[in-house]
Amino acid sequence: MFRYRHGKIKPQTQATDGIIPLARMRDGQTGRIAEIQGGQNMQERLRAMGIRQGQTVRKIGGMFLRGPVTVQVEKTQVAIGFGTAAKILIQTDT
Repeated sequence: MFRYRHGKIKPQTQATDGIIPLARMRDGQTGRIAEIQGGQNMQERLRAMGIRQGQTVRKIGGMFLRGPVTVQVEKTQVAIGFGTAAKILIQTDT
């Protein structure tokens, strides 16, 4: 919260249609990637790891405030940074 007051972190709101950032998903929750809000380089890096729009992902775990977020894409587990996970929008199943 302190960093937001100084304008360094943008607030992330939860939409009414169930789309949330990957970083805010609960452990064990699944969903489909709705959008990746990043530059071309970040999208290419994620594609190389198998993370693409429309794929189903399951969050395995993550740190409490910040830190790496571990997700399962198909049969592969991938750890990505918190900032990158915040830019991946997920349409949650439930």
